[in-house]
Amino acid sequence: MSEELLIHPVTGEVMPPATPAATMVIFRNNPEGGPPLILMVERVKSMAFAGGMVVFPGGKVDDHDRAYAGIIDHGLDLHEAAARLAVIRETIEEAGLALALDGVVDAADCAEARAALHDGASLKEICDDNGWTPQLDRLVPWARWRPPNLETRVFDTRFYLLNAGDAHLPAVVDNTENRMLFWDSAPGILDKIARKEVKAIFPTVRNLERLALFESFDDAAAHAADYPVKLLLTYVEERDGVPHICIPEGHGYPVVAEAMTTATRG
Repeated sequence: MSEELLIHPVTGEVMPPATPAATMVIFRNNPEGGPPLILMVERVKSMAFAGGMVVFPGGKVDDHDRAYAGIIDHGLDLHEAAARLAVIRETIEEAGLALALDGVVDAADCAEARAALHDGASLKEICDDNGWTPQLDRLVPWARWRPPNLETRVFDTRFYLLNAGDAHLPAVVDNTENRMLFWDSAPGILDKIARKEVKAIFPTVRNLERLALFESFDDAAAHAADYPVKLLLTYVEERDGVPHICIPEGHGYPVVAEAMTTATRG
C-alpha cells in the first residue's frame, strides 16, 4: 500500500509522502432541537500535531488496520477500508465510543476495549474478543485533505460522517492525547472559535463552515453524495499582496481561502 509521488496541479511541486489518517464527524440529534450536535476533541498542547486545537476524533492508519482490511469482506479499496477501520479504532481510543460496530449494545460501554487498545491490542483482537463486526458502510465519505508542503507533518486525511441519532454518548477524555471533549452544533463551534474560547486549524474550520450549512445528518449526507470525494490538495497563493492558504473550488466548501496571517496550521 505504498504511495506514489504526486505533482501538485496548481504549484507544480512534487508532493512529499504523506501519512494516511482518518477522522470521524459524529452527529447526534440535539435533544433541545436545532442543528445536530458534533463531537469535538481538544488535543493536549504537548502534541506535535495540532497541539491545543479542537479537532474531530481520529488519527493515523496503522499496520494492524491495513492487515484487518485485507481479511474482511467490505467491497472497498484497501486504503479506504483501512482508513475506516482506523477511525473506528481511534474513536474508541480518543473518545471512549465504539461506533460503526455491529454487536455493540452501548457505544459508551467500551472501557475495557479502550484500555486494551491503549495497551497495544489491535482492532481485530478487540472485535474478536467482543463479538463485534465493523460496519464500514455506516461511515459516509465526506472529504480527503492533504496540506501544502510547508507543513511540518503531512497527513493524507479522510473525513467520514457518522449518524449516532438519539444515542446518549457521554464521551470521556483519554488524558493522553486530549484534555477536553464537548458536543456542540457546527455554528456553535464556529462561534467558540471566533470568541477565542477554543482554537482550530485551517482544515477543521473549513469543514465546520461546510457542516454548518445543514440542519440534519441526512442533509449533510445528501450533500456529500453530490460531491464525491476527491483528493483535496491545499496550496498557498498571494492575493492582493497577502499570502493565503487556499483549496480548490468544487469540493463543496463555502470558504476556499484564508490569509496566512489569521489561519492556524498544525
